[in-house]
Amino acid sequence: MKAKDFDKKFEEDQEDIIDDLDLSSARRVNQEQKRINVDFPAWVVDSLDREAARIGVTRQSIIKVWLVERLQAEAANKQLRGGSH
Repeated sequence: MKAKDFDKKFEEDQEDIIDDLDLSSARRVNQEQKRINVDFPAWVVDSLDREAARIGVTRQSIIKVWLVERLQAEAANKQLRGGSH
């Protein structure tokens, strides 16, 4: 399919274009995984496990969610303060 035909199909929104895409090499920018090891005191791990079980997710999931929330909050606070330091 030529690019102009694809663009027309997309812009007219009359058909699903997903079958026209090659997703085998698609990737999400800044979403590459990197493994790290972090040591926590036993009481922290126990607390994480209890909270994760309470909301029905894994320990890893709750750690990821909480860290992302904190980083986003810090970034928002930095913008409000109007600085990059």
